[in-house]
Amino acid sequence: MFEEITPHIVELRKRLVISALALIVGFVICFFFWEPLFDFLLKPLLKILPQNSEVIFTHPAEAFFTAMKVSFFAGFLLTLPIIFWQFWLFVAPGLYDNEKKYVLPFVISATIMFIIGCAFCYILVLPTAFNFLINFGGGENMVAMPRIGEYVGFFIKLMLAFGISFELPIVTFFLALLGLITDKSLKDFFRYAIVLIFVFAAVMTPPDILSQFLLAVPLIVLYVGSIYIAKIINPYKDIDDDEA
Repeated sequence: MFEEITPHIVELRKRLVISALALIVGFVICFFFWEPLFDFLLKPLLKILPQNSEVIFTHPAEAFFTAMKVSFFAGFLLTLPIIFWQFWLFVAPGLYDNEKKYVLPFVISATIMFIIGCAFCYILVLPTAFNFLINFGGGENMVAMPRIGEYVGFFIKLMLAFGISFELPIVTFFLALLGLITDKSLKDFFRYAIVLIFVFAAVMTPPDILSQFLLAVPLIVLYVGSIYIAKIINPYKDIDDDEA
């Protein structure tokens, strides 16, 4: 049993090492440009901050670690194609020859959908969420002074949540291609999926209803779209109808 598992562990370690090395290289490259990258990250917040507010840091090392976080996240986005490629190479030995040819479409589509999810978050969700949260707490008695460390952590968490969420159609396509799911199985699981989606949204977003809905609603739409994808790729076939 262990002899069968060992090659998979060795292969997994190889793919993780390559992904980690690519991520380190991406981090180093992006660290040289952390200031313009940080300015880009700050834009959604600065657009809605009141005039008497400003972004601050309260710990001597907070600015440095924030620069590292920004560089690491940018490096992650930069090396996404390599990471997806390594993931595909790990699962490829278990696929048929006609399925292995989808490596390029998988890498390209998975990368594009992740970027689209991040763009959706950056353009629509972040400004809306920040506008609601900061203006709700703003006023004559309170002044918004966001810390850069907390903001960047919040920013990255939301971007990852939307990037991962937008991978749902890609995952559905390949699972349906492998015959693991059908449109009927997704329809039958829909009520449970709704619960899981809202739980995921509650965990990955700030504790406010608006942010949760901004993540949950697109996920529900993507899930419905995934049902149609499964219907095209691997439609459910009733055994009784086939026998008739």
